[in-house]
Amino acid sequence: MRAAKHIFKDGTHDADVKRGEHGAMMVDKRGVFCVPAFPLEEPHDPTGAGDSFAGGFMGYLAGCGDKSDASLRRAMVYAPCWAVFAVEQFGLDRLRHLKRTEIHARARHFLKLTQFRL
Repeated sequence: MRAAKHIFKDGTHDADVKRGEHGAMMVDKRGVFCVPAFPLEEPHDPTGAGDSFAGGFMGYLAGCGDKSDASLRRAMVYAPCWAVFAVEQFGLDRLRHLKRTEIHARARHFLKLTQFRL
């Protein structure tokens, strides 16, 4: 968090921190939003997981055309889904045959895994 706050001095408004198997967090001046890593029983190839995370995050924002706090948080949910798709098979094979319905289904499943009531 200290590093992210230091970055804000340069005029950056928010920072996304990938934490590998520990998930990711988004830090902005209002606070922190964390998501866990998507659980996967058998990862086959971790190469490209971080890039896929970043691509999923940016792709979601580009697709919705909005940088509101709610959209940034939704992008943080979609991003680990992309990372898991990338490691399910070797190379780009899984991403080449990925369908939009699979992406949305994975994000809904991720939401169920992380949602609870107090």
